[in-house]
Amino acid sequence: MNTPPASAPRPKRIPLVVLLFFILIGWWLFSLYQRPASTPEVTPIPITARGDLAADEQSTVSLFRSASPAVVYITNIEVRRNIFSLNIHEIPKGTGSGFIWDKQGRVVTNYHVIESASRVEVTLADRSTWSATLVGVAPDKDLAVLQISAPAKKLTPLPIGESHNLLVGQKVFAIGNPFGLDQSLTSGIVSALGREIQSATGRTIQGVIQTDAAINPGNSGGPLLDSAGRLIGVNTAIYSLSGGSSGVGFAVPVDVVAKVIPEIIKHRRLIRPGLGVVVADEQIARRVGVTGVLIMHIQPGSSAEAAGLRGTRRIGGEIVFGDIILAVDERKVSSYDDLRNTMDKYKVGDKVNLTIERDGRQMQLQVRLEEVG
Repeated sequence: MNTPPASAPRPKRIPLVVLLFFILIGWWLFSLYQRPASTPEVTPIPITARGDLAADEQSTVSLFRSASPAVVYITNIEVRRNIFSLNIHEIPKGTGSGFIWDKQGRVVTNYHVIESASRVEVTLADRSTWSATLVGVAPDKDLAVLQISAPAKKLTPLPIGESHNLLVGQKVFAIGNPFGLDQSLTSGIVSALGREIQSATGRTIQGVIQTDAAINPGNSGGPLLDSAGRLIGVNTAIYSLSGGSSGVGFAVPVDVVAKVIPEIIKHRRLIRPGLGVVVADEQIARRVGVTGVLIMHIQPGSSAEAAGLRGTRRIGGEIVFGDIILAVDERKVSSYDDLRNTMDKYKVGDKVNLTIERDGRQMQLQVRLEEVG
């Protein structure tokens, strides 16, 4: 009798309920792992109310808001020829500052800012840029006047102050574009008065204002203001071994600016009063022992000739020195620079009393000043 073969044992199945249980446990553990650690509740830091600005801060803010629209950014553009293609192209040669002088679009800056420029651009406070034409320059005073065609509504001239009554220690403010950073304000005090600096022509500018308000490259040509927001000087130079501000800056005083700029606008140059003489080089005069200003030549038809001044001449093979100017209206002069600076205090047509030395003795002559180049 045949017996049927035994059937294979069936594999045990995990109950569905158990499987779901383990899935839920795994999901719960996974969610615990993914859940960020609980953080304590952060309490907002209370902000303390500032209150009103101090009176001097309010004054400075008001000054900047009032004066900054008058300050401009000046770009000196130079034309160069490519040595390979021979094509002409323009490149920025340098930048500086300036300020609006009047509603007719005249802009004042330093002569050295626009010196040798092929073209000049002026950027106003509203970021509009205008091509500028040169009205005229006074290199000996490091001043120049530009003209732009911007409408009058865009132009905000600065109020003109005075510099003869400045006091050491009073507050001053400089606005300009140092290192190309436009509309920058620095403040300080008048550090000293009556300083002398050299202009681009090498001539001495007298009566210069010294300030510790930071004046960096790019500030040149910008305004120096008093605490009333009036123009008291034109920032022109810094004294620094590194080229950066070292706390000693200089500005051409506004009393000079107010005299020179109208002359430039009217005549395109500075009209200078003079005597009509040619004087000896200072080194030559010192070499021959002359103390004062030695006259070498008298211009024919000049006021000096009319007054009887004598120039250096040759008599019988011997050189006879001309008159030596010692003083102008009792202001001592010892060099041509002194003489020219003294002449700047007068205008064409004024009469001055010269103290001169002639043949070893002193005498006085009256001379009417005339226009000189």
